[in-house]
Amino acid sequence: MKTQIQSYCHIKNNQVYLNGELLYGLTESNDPAIYLSELYKILTLNYPKFFKMDKQCKLGVLAAELVLRSIPEFEGLNKNEIALVFSNQAASLESDRNHIKSISDKTNYFPSPAVFVYTLPNIVIGEIAIKHKLTGENAFFISNTFDAETMSSYASILLQKHLAEHVLCGWVNLDGNSAEAFVYWLKNLNFNGAENELKNTHNSEQLQHLYAK
Repeated sequence: MKTQIQSYCHIKNNQVYLNGELLYGLTESNDPAIYLSELYKILTLNYPKFFKMDKQCKLGVLAAELVLRSIPEFEGLNKNEIALVFSNQAASLESDRNHIKSISDKTNYFPSPAVFVYTLPNIVIGEIAIKHKLTGENAFFISNTFDAETMSSYASILLQKHLAEHVLCGWVNLDGNSAEAFVYWLKNLNFNGAENELKNTHNSEQLQHLYAK
């Protein structure tokens, strides 16, 4: 079985890349909330739930949106056969800090359910799944850096065991003013012949190469 990285998006340093090409240069702001809101407007997303999300979910939802819009056949796929495999380094630290602030003062103790719901790192998967009605397998890993080997291996197992026919994968990491998303779409391929060899064949080496570009 061969798999292809069919499309990938990288958001870093206030810039948005799709398949290696610079798509948008965003407002030069240190606050991710500002330039992510700008990207939302550029994409004319029309998804009010976006404004209730924490910044990490906003980052993941926008990167996923760009990737999925670039997949012509996406809308016609069985959403139960699409898996999500994501990872990051900061877990849900940004929302954890906000939650701690809301409960640290015993004289003004007011934990917010709207903040608490985002104190799990895999909530970014949930937000993407809700928006696009994805009901397949999912997993979220925590690692110090983007772990191409783990991501590649896990996604390949899902595909080889026919637990998924497509996989949306990503590194979505936000900590303070540091924000980065690298989201990509994997497609199963069944072919023979050198004429079908692919530029972006899915393996850990290629993943690391595309991430580092």
